[in-house]
Amino acid sequence: MSSNPSASPDQPRTGKPTPRPATGPAHAEPPVKFTRAGALWGALIAGFLILIVLLIFIAQNTTSTLFTFLGWHWHLPLGVAILLAAVGGGLLTVAVGTARILQLRREAKKNRAAALRTS
Repeated sequence: MSSNPSASPDQPRTGKPTPRPATGPAHAEPPVKFTRAGALWGALIAGFLILIVLLIFIAQNTTSTLFTFLGWHWHLPLGVAILLAAVGGGLLTVAVGTARILQLRREAKKNRAAALRTS
């Protein structure tokens, strides 16, 4: 006689237990959430990679070039000059963006005060 009464005599015994159907949710660990620290770490790595590329660019473009602006004349390595121009453009963008953000905040504050007075 067989010790497993539900087993059919037609099926060979393999010695492996038959898998049970899943009755509930699996106890998997929850996915890792996106955090500010993780974003900061990713931005830090990206910043270092960009810094390395910029340093290589400056090191390969060391030819001194004459620059003239409003009657001033000076010599500067080409890589440094291009980097300074990019930094200047970035600072100009930040200044314009900051002015626009302040303008929008003032407008939002006026709208909020007007909405509180009417309600």
